[in-house]
Amino acid sequence: MPKSLSMDLRARVVGAIADGASRRQAAARFGVSVASAIRWQSLVQSEGDPSPKKQGGDQRSHVIEAHSEAILTILASKDDITLDELQEGLASQGVHAGRTTLWRFFKRRKITLKKSRRTRPSKAVPMS
Repeated sequence: MPKSLSMDLRARVVGAIADGASRRQAAARFGVSVASAIRWQSLVQSEGDPSPKKQGGDQRSHVIEAHSEAILTILASKDDITLDELQEGLASQGVHAGRTTLWRFFKRRKITLKKSRRTRPSKAVPMS
């Protein structure tokens, strides 16, 4: 994702517009797009500051978080459940979620579902 342009540049463009330059002239003078100059001036008029908005981050976890009770209930009923089985259990309740969505749900909660390996004890090393 591209980085936002600096606040110094934004302030200089907005300052040039405030001093009487048109938005197009200010954009050409400072080497930014006309759309950016227009957008920054609009931000100053509406919010008083041309600072950039927050970029990236989680946009949709609230959708699956609304069903956290159902997910944790299904998980408690069967301790060695797979993500596919959990997905089917949720689908029977009318909740449709992908495996990756469920995986991220568990990662946020630091819940790991590791299967234990069923191997014979080592004969070379005594068990204590």
